[in-house]
Amino acid sequence: MRCPHCNHNDSQVKDSRPTDDNTAIRRRRQCPECGARFTTFERVYLREITVVKSNGRRELFDRDKIERSMSIALRKRPVEERKVEAAVNGIVRRVEQSGEAEISSEMVGSFVMEALDALDKVAYVRFASVYRNFREAKDFEDFIGSLAESSRNGKPRS
Repeated sequence: MRCPHCNHNDSQVKDSRPTDDNTAIRRRRQCPECGARFTTFERVYLREITVVKSNGRRELFDRDKIERSMSIALRKRPVEERKVEAAVNGIVRRVEQSGEAEISSEMVGSFVMEALDALDKVAYVRFASVYRNFREAKDFEDFIGSLAESSRNGKPRS
């Protein structure tokens, strides 16, 4: 494993253990060149899944992209890291269990929206503003109004 600090081509594993939810192996590594320590995670991927974007472009499904998107939406929100990790794992599991080699970006986005809705309402609205491409304050008003309406009626939202 290449050192992220000095780019030396090798590193030594100092400690390995499973993550709390047993979906990955956490490895603490040390670079013999510069002495820096860093952490890596090893995960099992059953197969490669392609995400089809709304413009027709295709790219490989990237778990880290889901994690980054959720982290941005959850920035400065009181949500425990283990809950975020569990939500990301749940999304990945749903994508893998779809059984398809290709999945639409809309489907992945809806999985993220559902997870954020369960974790934190503010993060849910933040993500929706980007995902649904809000252009003006009225878009926020309409969206939040629909959230209030669906919660009054007991209807699920998307």
